[in-house]
Amino acid sequence: MKVLQLDPRDNVLVALTDLKSGESVSHDGTTYVLASDINAKHKFPVSDLSAGDDVYQFGVLVGKATQPVAKGELLHVHNLEHAAEYFGPDDITADSFEWTTQPDVSEFKDLTFDGYHREDGQVGTANYWIVIPMVFCENRNLKILEESFVNALGYGKASPYAAFTQNIINTHLSGGELSEVTLTDSSSDPTNRIFKNIDGIKFLSHSMGCGSDRGDSDAICALLAGYATSPNVAGITVLSLGCQHAQFSILEDFIRQRCPDFNRPLLKFEQQKYPSEKKLLEDCIRATFDGLVAADAKSKREPAPLSKLTIGLECGGSDGFSGLSANPAIGHVSDCMTLLGGKSILSEFPELCGVEGEMIKRCKSKPLAERFISIMRAYNARANDVGSDFSTNPSPGNISDGLITDAIKSAGAAKKGGTAPIVDVLDYTEPCTKPGLTLLCTPGNDVESTTAMAGSWANIMLFSTGLGTPTGNPISPVIKVASNTTTATKHNDLIDYDAGVIITGKESIAQAGSNLLKLIIETASGRYTPKAVGLGQDDFIPWRRGVSL
Repeated sequence: MKVLQLDPRDNVLVALTDLKSGESVSHDGTTYVLASDINAKHKFPVSDLSAGDDVYQFGVLVGKATQPVAKGELLHVHNLEHAAEYFGPDDITADSFEWTTQPDVSEFKDLTFDGYHREDGQVGTANYWIVIPMVFCENRNLKILEESFVNALGYGKASPYAAFTQNIINTHLSGGELSEVTLTDSSSDPTNRIFKNIDGIKFLSHSMGCGSDRGDSDAICALLAGYATSPNVAGITVLSLGCQHAQFSILEDFIRQRCPDFNRPLLKFEQQKYPSEKKLLEDCIRATFDGLVAADAKSKREPAPLSKLTIGLECGGSDGFSGLSANPAIGHVSDCMTLLGGKSILSEFPELCGVEGEMIKRCKSKPLAERFISIMRAYNARANDVGSDFSTNPSPGNISDGLITDAIKSAGAAKKGGTAPIVDVLDYTEPCTKPGLTLLCTPGNDVESTTAMAGSWANIMLFSTGLGTPTGNPISPVIKVASNTTTATKHNDLIDYDAGVIITGKESIAQAGSNLLKLIIETASGRYTPKAVGLGQDDFIPWRRGVSL
């Protein structure tokens, strides 16, 4: 099969392999002679289009032709612009959605994973100690603590790049030829970890906490409270300067709101109350080590039902195959979570532009649908205020690999959310508490989104990519899913699962989704280490929604 129609309503076909101008391809009894080269992942119309004609993919409006386009001619930015269906209050039909495409979860119903049980009933898939600054002024102290702890506790790794650099220096000093110096992968996993039940100590550097509007300072406190109360966190060390907007008291209020019975170690150090930086760091290191000793002694993995999983659903470096393979497979996992009593989080609101109607129909109540519309419109209005729009979301890499308009990108991205009902709609930093599929407002920026989902209690994440990306998270393991075998092979140091088997026909979407869920169970039990975790890819970028003052 060389081409694919994704929905009977579509008036385009997607190329599954590179096609040449003049080549004949057949689909559903009709033969098309291509009017131009069509690379894999790109599309062409099944009939002639006039300027202004609608283009449909995934069964939804994804663009309008800007000039005449012949049947079999490449659709791209020169002849297609973003367009999406209007949605409004009259489109709200919540309470009438019937979920008719439920997956078979019988093989998973009695399975468990081995996790860390917390005081509020949550269960962690990992066990980290985190060190967080209340304000950017403490980032240098944070760095000092990181340098003091990571290698000493056995969490560091020898870098092959440091050795490579030293070899280059030695070769230069001896008058040798630098081109003859090669990189040798001499990195090794640490074998001298002091704390066997603590997976690591993570340092969450950021640029917020003061100098902006109070909404941003409250938001960073809420986000950090989400990390402090995450089921993947065993204890917290907090650094504060003292005079900043983001105060300890605000952080503690958000912690109590999220977890009234919170009883994990929370160590607080305020620099302006100390006579010297030396004394601050001395006390901080001693207390943090004592906290690690206690946390390690009381931590152990125990069986937990799959209903204790909260899976973040993410995509980045997407391509024209993402919506055909990796995202639908992730959507299958999300649907399984709903039936198993677990939770999943679909974020990146700019990448739901064009599929709002579908999201509205799937909301379990009218107030949920109304909240979704309100948050979407408020977000897009803020983008308009700075001269932008959701339609500008696709990156050059997205466009070159077939995601020509934001509506095309969104229609494929939404597949990560499967087909289950939507049980909750959250704004940024709000915790995910209801079993089923939740929508969480975040930017389309990969790291701002994964940072937010971990703060909303995602204890593991699935991340689809068509082009390849190293993104990870400090506390929530990120499993990378490639949309195509070429990327999975080329970037095997980044990719955990190859969903390109769906494109080649080796596995169905359901089979790939089931295999992904099995990989999640292994990861959540500590038996598999995702590539991003192994690389130490601890990406953490809070969303700055306000203005600097």
